[in-house]
Amino acid sequence: MTPHARPLLDWSPEAVVFDCDGTLMDSERHWVEARTLAFREFGLQAPPGFAEQAKGMHYEECGRLMADSVHKPELAAGLTGALLDHFLELVTDDPVTMPGAVQLVRTLSGRLPLAVASNCPMVVVEGSLERAGLRTHFQHIVVPETGDSVRPKPWPDVYLLAARLCGVPPLKALAVEDSLTGVESAHRAGLRVLGVGPRPAGDGAKRADLWLPTLHEPELLSWAETRVTGGPEPD
Repeated sequence: MTPHARPLLDWSPEAVVFDCDGTLMDSERHWVEARTLAFREFGLQAPPGFAEQAKGMHYEECGRLMADSVHKPELAAGLTGALLDHFLELVTDDPVTMPGAVQLVRTLSGRLPLAVASNCPMVVVEGSLERAGLRTHFQHIVVPETGDSVRPKPWPDVYLLAARLCGVPPLKALAVEDSLTGVESAHRAGLRVLGVGPRPAGDGAKRADLWLPTLHEPELLSWAETRVTGGPEPD
């Protein structure tokens, strides 16, 4: 039986790759506030529905989208810079983990390789994980700046590289994601996907193998404790 023929929680991955923002760290709210502050800095206001549209995007792409959304493409560089500056200030002042993230990571740690694949700058990911006491549990962190050929989500690059660094084929790895952008990235890379958080509307969420409200769900923690062994499974 192939892994993709099994329900997700009846399957044991050989590596787990986590998104950071909104999955491990409760920092999506900081991006929302940073976008608001950046718009305000330029005397602008986000159009309706912008927060959902921008969720999970790389900050440079988000800056361009911000400028395009208010029909001022010439402001893309300025908005991008303001967005990152405001976010870094906010996330430094208030690093908070998502419910269940610490317990799940600590349960999986040592049983199999763990990695992070994020659209955030490396300084943000490493700093957030360090302040949360999680950095030592991850063998690899992959972000678009890792290499010239590593494109941001929804391209599959960060997940393909994370699986390769973990030493496993993509189909043997599990991605944990909270955004449709990230789910699409992992799906394109060939990983199985656990979606977490409020389930998005539309068909995009169907690309995840399973969607749970939080990482603190009892069935997920039980799976991590009993089914994840770190060794390859028989075919």
